[in-house]
Amino acid sequence: MADLERPERLQVMLSGEELQALENWRFEKRMPSRAAAVRELLRRGLASEGFLTAGSGIKSQDFGVIDHDSQAKSTEGEGSDA
Repeated sequence: MADLERPERLQVMLSGEELQALENWRFEKRMPSRAAAVRELLRRGLASEGFLTAGSGIKSQDFGVIDHDSQAKSTEGEGSDA
């Protein structure tokens, strides 16, 4: 069997909304694959600053891709005639 360039595998569980957000970002950025998009997002995240550090008692399920609070705020004015 040939040696793989990336022999490590990582499984990530996503909600339907999170997967759709990933796919939308991938297609907007013209990434060649879902894996390439995830690697690019990881690269950008690891290089970034200004995010909170998880406190004690925080569970994996407490971390999501979609920020429902800001998403709700951005859609509050939609559909109004104002």
